[in-house]
Amino acid sequence: MEFGIIFPTRIDDWRLIADAEALGYDRAWVPDSQMIWSDCYATLALAAEHTSRIQIGTGVSIPRTRIAPVTAHSIATINQLAPGRVFLGLGTGHTAMRVMGMRPQKIDAFREYLRVVRALLRGEEVDYTLDGVTRPIRFLHPDHGFRELTPEIPVYIAANGPRALAVTGEYGDGLTTLLYEDPTVLQDHFALVKEGAEHAGRQLPDPFHLAAVTAVVVLRAGETLASQRVIDACGAWVTTALHFVYEVYAQTGREEVIPEAFRDTWEQYCAYVESMETPADRRYLQLHDGHSTYLVEAERQFVTPAAIEGTSLVGSASEIIERIRAAERAGLTELTILPPAEASRENLGEFATEVMKRY
Repeated sequence: MEFGIIFPTRIDDWRLIADAEALGYDRAWVPDSQMIWSDCYATLALAAEHTSRIQIGTGVSIPRTRIAPVTAHSIATINQLAPGRVFLGLGTGHTAMRVMGMRPQKIDAFREYLRVVRALLRGEEVDYTLDGVTRPIRFLHPDHGFRELTPEIPVYIAANGPRALAVTGEYGDGLTTLLYEDPTVLQDHFALVKEGAEHAGRQLPDPFHLAAVTAVVVLRAGETLASQRVIDACGAWVTTALHFVYEVYAQTGREEVIPEAFRDTWEQYCAYVESMETPADRRYLQLHDGHSTYLVEAERQFVTPAAIEGTSLVGSASEIIERIRAAERAGLTELTILPPAEASRENLGEFATEVMKRY
């Protein structure tokens, strides 16, 4: 089992990656969301220069805000600074697009994007289409220190839905998803990945990297899921999940997308959204406030014990270890921790001491 971190991308938080390396973490994922955080590649460049062991990469980079050749050259540039310990995380861009009132990239376009990126990262020439014009492209000036393509940069794909999981099988070296209460969900996800690979006539890499993201809190004596420290540590992550579910529900109208963890407060949350001061046609400007960064005080009421239990990894050190072992038996190879922004070092240090050293 490997342990990673993911955090709101703030340019000077390359120091957090260096601290995580010192604590023994294996991987650092740096998210790409242009309207709410710093630039992920600038942050990765600083991290590359100030670390020596930890794996670093995007968590995840967004296709609709960066054309495929740019993404390929950006991550290959980071690999020039830290060869052999760089990865590329890619996803359709739920938050990065939703915060502009737009939808994530469609799966067929995502598949084509992955095809081009993978070919470029292998140093191949590939047909690329932009604005309806298709031309063959390839990186020029190899071996002049502008970028590094060896060893080949692994591509990890963020996916939860069936079609995205199938595309992961077609082009991915790994999958990043959520840590579910039921670890068999990971097995179901991986089965869909394997089906996608088989349909494409592709052999998945062995090992195939399977990472899951969650907030983690090791309970102290006397604490419960209703304790303020726990709510503060998990709140931004819980409400991020809530925002995501609301967006999907508003788009589809399907009741089944609402997880059990949110059902007790769902009507109240919908009423809360409807009461927002931002007009409905601009509500995306307010809906994602605090995304994975801080808990909006008005949303504290929705960070219930059920919501925490359904989205986060909270318990005694022994209970947390047992849940991780169950996920590992289901195929998990990396647990990725999203710490609270205001207490990130404390959270990471406590987990490293109480859980990682005992695992």
